[in-house]
Amino acid sequence: MSDFKVIPLAGPLAGPSAAAPDVSLPRDGGTALDISSLRPDWVVLFFYPKDATSGCTTEAVAFSALQGAFAALGTQVIGISKDSVHSHDKFVANQALTVPLLSDENDSVSESFGTLKEKKMYGKSYMGIERSTFLINGAGPIVREWRKVKVTGHGEAVLQAVQRARQAQ
Repeated sequence: MSDFKVIPLAGPLAGPSAAAPDVSLPRDGGTALDISSLRPDWVVLFFYPKDATSGCTTEAVAFSALQGAFAALGTQVIGISKDSVHSHDKFVANQALTVPLLSDENDSVSESFGTLKEKKMYGKSYMGIERSTFLINGAGPIVREWRKVKVTGHGEAVLQAVQRARQAQ
């Protein structure tokens, strides 16, 4: 995985209007995706904890269902988790997902975006992804971020934010 990289464009991520780190990671299907290659399209980058869990499935299915509406606004939707490409392939096939899923197995992108957090389950601590979403405009800055996302209605809320941001241009 050493050929995949995260290159901070303007130092540490500092919230909205900060330059998003340049992201290139392996994706479902086994190819790589470099987010900067999507410019001038905007990007919705959603971080989720684990493939095939109830909340993550709901979120990925919702973004897939809205993909056409996002595309009509010149916006690409991309998911990122720590799961392997193989896990992503199964998740995509089982749920008929249409959004690309990137594999951040070494946590570099999650760290760059500040989504890697200490979590606790059954009395044990571990590092995991905090569900978060970032809207990145076609020039690279983060326009909006959502932290500690609640899944229900989130895809629609992000779509509305994209519509408002694109109208304001």
